[in-house]
Amino acid sequence: MGTDQSNEERDAGVHTLPMTVEFAGRELTITPTLVESERGLVLIDVGPEGTVDPLRTHLRSLGYALEDIWLVVLTHHDADHAGGVAALLEHVDAVVATHREEAPYVTGDRDPLKGDGNRYPPVDVDLELTGGVRIPTLAGPMDVVDTPGHAPGHISLHFPEDGLLLAGDALVADGNDPLSGPKPEFTPDMDRALESVSTLADLEIEHVVCFHGGYVDRSSERLREIAADRA
Repeated sequence: MGTDQSNEERDAGVHTLPMTVEFAGRELTITPTLVESERGLVLIDVGPEGTVDPLRTHLRSLGYALEDIWLVVLTHHDADHAGGVAALLEHVDAVVATHREEAPYVTGDRDPLKGDGNRYPPVDVDLELTGGVRIPTLAGPMDVVDTPGHAPGHISLHFPEDGLLLAGDALVADGNDPLSGPKPEFTPDMDRALESVSTLADLEIEHVVCFHGGYVDRSSERLREIAADRA
């Protein structure tokens, strides 16, 4: 990972980009993730409006420029993940991809399910994803996993060769618990969200990156505990 040399060596080609931003009148710490590929950089989630400068700073520290981003993958449409896409596209010519059930919220055909009613600038979705899609990267194949519940078409990304999971908001790592399920107050369908945790628990996972909480050295065993406790 970009913030830990030992993790970066273990997960070559994957870099976390932690940053603190203003969102909904408060400071919010988020963790977009950068994945290297032969075509260029893949950015998993952008963050809310105002993230272009911290993204540029992170990329420069890794020897890249914003223009090296060729693909933006959104785990879901919430404003703290997708709100900054329009501003980013003013600087890069990137393909935007998200689950087909999330696409109408990103394009502006539907209003976001959560928030204060003020939607972020909509953008076109160039590629609609579904579970089972595999994206080649320098870190090995990156598989799209359907993890609905926190949002209707929420996805997570799994690297089967290394057991790395980019969980989006399907899992959270903050507070006193190093890894837990999604927060009920921000999850419209907790039943589906817990089913998604069970789906993830069936994968070979050795470590996790949460958008809220960053890198966690936890495995499938912890995910099975979360699913069992909630059940």
